[in-house]
Amino acid sequence: MVLYILFINKRTTIEGIVILKVPKGIANIDMSNIGDNLLYYKYSIKHLIKLEDRGVDKESPEFLSAYRSFAGAVYENYLYEKLLIYAKHNPKIGNFILKGPHAPSRSSTSNALHVDRHGQIVYKTKALEIGEFDALFFNEKEIIFVEMTLIKSVRNLKRRLRKKKALLETLFPNHDIKALIILNKGVVGSKKMPDYCTVWLTKPFEVDDIYEHLKTNNNYKRKPFINHTSKSLVADSELKVFPFKYYNSLSWMLQKLRAKPNSILNIEFLKTSTCTRYMDLFTKVYLGYMDKKDFESMYPEVPDVTEKVAVSIEKDHNDKLNIMYFMQYSRKKLINVVIKDKKATLVKKDAHGISVTEVFHILRLVTKEHKITPQEIQIAEKLLRSLD
Repeated sequence: MVLYILFINKRTTIEGIVILKVPKGIANIDMSNIGDNLLYYKYSIKHLIKLEDRGVDKESPEFLSAYRSFAGAVYENYLYEKLLIYAKHNPKIGNFILKGPHAPSRSSTSNALHVDRHGQIVYKTKALEIGEFDALFFNEKEIIFVEMTLIKSVRNLKRRLRKKKALLETLFPNHDIKALIILNKGVVGSKKMPDYCTVWLTKPFEVDDIYEHLKTNNNYKRKPFINHTSKSLVADSELKVFPFKYYNSLSWMLQKLRAKPNSILNIEFLKTSTCTRYMDLFTKVYLGYMDKKDFESMYPEVPDVTEKVAVSIEKDHNDKLNIMYFMQYSRKKLINVVIKDKKATLVKKDAHGISVTEVFHILRLVTKEHKITPQEIQIAEKLLRSLD
């Protein structure tokens, strides 16, 4: 048995899910028991087809990048099908959330962990996605989120895992949160994952046949979809989340970080487990703002500075905390000013991303008490470096 639970008394109280080694069927990419279910998932291949129609070299970085994205989606769906079958035949491991073509139809919901109209397990606030989970196991004590990907290095994956774990800890404060990571053999860094992660490795995964079926629509008649039923295979409505208001929490963090009298930064609060969890969840938190004149005195090379520049603290992939700035010109235009080696680099943020709404919210919230001077920026930077 690969996944099992321990029972601590005669009433069979769940103690926890223990994940051991990868099942052979998953490790060897055995397709024999999933039929044509992979063909029932939604895929975005229009871009790939357009690249082929344009005669783009299939070995070019542009084509390979698009094809890897498609292959990653198929890999995730294959592994989900295999985990679904495993969960069905081993109900004692706890519940497993139905998604994709297995999930009952449901409209998107804000402030809830649910399966959206695209068949993905997501948490959204005000229609903006905060986190997505490839699969979820859960019982009374634990939640195990699953991440399955064809990446070649785990460097950037660690940051995503950190955010997802923090989100689940916030939504389910009475559960232990763990992760199952499924990767292709040969990935760099798989042995250096956080302690809460268990890693499974599979053989190389090929998707050429599935791509041809989807691309050519060659009158191939799909085998009937294989439905699975079990008391342990449940809808997203079984997940009861702890109330969490994203923007209210972001505002609370701002007030707590500025709550220490005569100091720009409440460093004691920054060290708390609560602050650490929120830093992982939000990726960045806000300290206040600088006015145009003060910011220009620090970085005269930055053009078209806004009247107020939002000041944030961001955690990078090495867990280092850095001061970053945001200039908002409209509800759709946001520039991130990244400082490295005392030089400013401008990065345009996604107009539909969470940062746009965060900065808009913060700049509406701040008062003169949240204004930050260049001298206070220097003090904040020294305080952050003391944590390194």
